[in-house]
Amino acid sequence: MIKSTERNLVGQPILSQLLGLIDKPAFFKLVNEFDSDRYYKRFHSWTHLVTMLFGVLSRCDSMGEVCEGLRGMGGKLNHLGLREAPAKSTSGDGLRNRSSLFFEALYYELVKRYSSFLSDSRTYGLTFKELLIVDSTTIGLFGDILKGVGRNPKGDGRKKGGLKVHMLIDAVQSVARFVKITEARQHDRLFLKNLQLPAHSMVVFDKAYNVYEQFARWTNQDIYFVTRQKENAIYQVAEVVPQQLLPKGEPGVLGEEVIVIQYKAIDNSQQTLLLRRVQYRDERGRELVFITNNFDISAQEVALVYKKRWGIELLFKKMKQNFQLHYFYGENVTAIRTQIWCTLIAQLLLTVLQKMANTKKAFSAIATILRIHLISVVDAIKLIRSTDRTYLKKKETSIQQSLTFT
Repeated sequence: MIKSTERNLVGQPILSQLLGLIDKPAFFKLVNEFDSDRYYKRFHSWTHLVTMLFGVLSRCDSMGEVCEGLRGMGGKLNHLGLREAPAKSTSGDGLRNRSSLFFEALYYELVKRYSSFLSDSRTYGLTFKELLIVDSTTIGLFGDILKGVGRNPKGDGRKKGGLKVHMLIDAVQSVARFVKITEARQHDRLFLKNLQLPAHSMVVFDKAYNVYEQFARWTNQDIYFVTRQKENAIYQVAEVVPQQLLPKGEPGVLGEEVIVIQYKAIDNSQQTLLLRRVQYRDERGRELVFITNNFDISAQEVALVYKKRWGIELLFKKMKQNFQLHYFYGENVTAIRTQIWCTLIAQLLLTVLQKMANTKKAFSAIATILRIHLISVVDAIKLIRSTDRTYLKKKETSIQQSLTFT
């Protein structure tokens, strides 16, 4: 094999190219809005963000590893907008004290900036485009970080608690549109009160979110939902919808009913709610029961909508397997929240880069490639796209030219 002596250099490390996806004027506008640089002479907001993203993307286990890693970058720090590598003590103080609300606002700014770029025109067999998914994932912590969180262990075990990350994602964007971080003991259904959904949208979630009063409120606002029905649900059948007999073992709709559910409102008055109940057998032979307030879509489509809920599980899997959420760089709630928000920012930036590269490579493969070459001066787009054993110089557009907004 002929050895290639050509290199695809762009003059910027890959980490710097990723940081270039962040709009600097918008970033410093948030700095002024949150006054996040007040009291910080050396560890400014930008330094804080670069430090956290370097740690998250390179999967460092501690703030000491992060700072030593940055110190070893030598002359490449100026490409990241840093004059010098931050000290471990300075970084630790900033991580504990700077409000995580700043990084939360930065995440939503990036979602707003890349929302149309990440949107997919395909509807995946559905008759509507606005499909939203709700779910949560728990990040384990020890009880001395969050007092009173978690269950009391048997014997001499250490009490373990954690944080719960609640998400609302757009099914065609695969990024979190709304995120709320709470203690792990908070019940999932409380998250629904924080949502502001557009009319005629469809939201899907599992049966942990069954709140009939919220379902009635959404029905009055023309907001639709699909979820699983609880096994102990009490209801009355108002109508049985005729169905063709399904052959034994074949997946499909087993039955459909219009049901009436009684629930207690906030003022303790008894109210009723009319819903559809769909019995379905999936490809694995499992019999599932769905409820929805949408009477226009077919029973088959009700099952298809719920199947799309798997998209958020894949998002959680990406977040936990490809980024550092097993070790935390600080021991107070502010530091942990900041690390989670920076992880979400890193995941969003890599998702944008994956879309720009227009590649079939898995997200995990891209995350691994970039982690290995994080400080390499190589074109990130070409690196992701290439399947050759040597990287030959080609006339292709750069990372910034590949990005188009609609």
